[in-house]
Amino acid sequence: MPAMILPRRALIQAGLGSLISLGTTGWAVRVQAAPDRDRRLVVVFLRGALDGLSVVVPHGDGDYYRARPRLAVPRPGKPDGAIDLDGHFGLHPALEALLPLWRRGSLAFVHACGLPAPNRSHFDAQEVMESAAPGFKGAADGWMNRLLSVLPASTASVRAVHLGSTLPRILAGEEPVASLAPGRAATRAQPLDRPQVAAAFDALYSGSDPLSHAYREGRNARRVIQESLSATGEDDAASNGAPLPGGAFAGDARRLAQLMVHNPDVQLGFMALGGWDTHINQGTNQGQLALRLRALGQGLAAFATELGPLFERTAIAVISEFGRTVRENGNGGTDHGYGNVLWLAGGAVKGGKIYGGWPGLAADRLFEGRDLPVTTDFRSVIAAVLERHLLLDGRRVQRVLPGFAAERVDVMYS
Repeated sequence: MPAMILPRRALIQAGLGSLISLGTTGWAVRVQAAPDRDRRLVVVFLRGALDGLSVVVPHGDGDYYRARPRLAVPRPGKPDGAIDLDGHFGLHPALEALLPLWRRGSLAFVHACGLPAPNRSHFDAQEVMESAAPGFKGAADGWMNRLLSVLPASTASVRAVHLGSTLPRILAGEEPVASLAPGRAATRAQPLDRPQVAAAFDALYSGSDPLSHAYREGRNARRVIQESLSATGEDDAASNGAPLPGGAFAGDARRLAQLMVHNPDVQLGFMALGGWDTHINQGTNQGQLALRLRALGQGLAAFATELGPLFERTAIAVISEFGRTVRENGNGGTDHGYGNVLWLAGGAVKGGKIYGGWPGLAADRLFEGRDLPVTTDFRSVIAAVLERHLLLDGRRVQRVLPGFAAERVDVMYS
């Protein structure tokens, strides 16, 4: 009698929905050369198109204030003004929690950065940024999954982790990826944790078919994650009852950091935050954008603190699909734009500096008369991280970023 295969719905009801993404139907051959396996990369994707001109404020550019009479962040020294970084650019005051990283040289920004070609569709722009293969329509995988395939060979069941229930495009592909549920659900018991349920599923999926393989990978990955989180001695970042600065994101960020600290096999991490599409009532130093930036900054600071010494061997990239218009609109917000700011943090970063070719905001310098241009392809930054931090050679970088051959941005220590 053939083995019975449960439908996907049954797996989800048993708490295995997120585990299905761990398995694959094909297995890439991993490269055997061994760069330093203790180096980590974490990507934070801000979905909705962050207003980079409010994050790294060009307070030395008068055109910025002329284009945004209501939305411009005040100059340094003004009430709730930008925090000066280099005399021309300043940091949004809601990101004050990140100042220690900037001052110690562990935080940098690349301004006027973004996609190689404009695309004001959230879906399409995110697709390009997560696949990192513009022009390669057949690329069904994401660049972080391709990165897994060229990292040192490993038999570990958990090498990449993302926070969330749905596998993001950037991690889609043949390499297995573990999912960590956000918030308290990360450590909450599932039906599969019951011995009788587990035994039944183990028997059903004991074969050699791809689904059985996926099931076992998922079971093992969950066990590894649970053991790593249990080793921290706390199930929730705010388990002591005190409010955690940065809210839910900070809790999730700390949890990911704890997992990476206690499990040296986890080399890649991914988190995504939505809510950055500020067409209406964006605000300046107060309002919806400031609230989100404050939570983001506090969460990233908590992540860095929780990593401890591992922070020195970690690179953290914060990206968004595109920027927003230079001019404010009539609804107290900004619309879909082009150039943006990419953030980099970590001990591997040559920080305390703003990179990229700043074009200025004069009308004749704007893309299509409305947007900050892109002077740095975002892949130039990613390629530098791959080469200088993760120590990949040119052949492996080409596998991660197919067809990309432009000059790298020297943002990393070797």
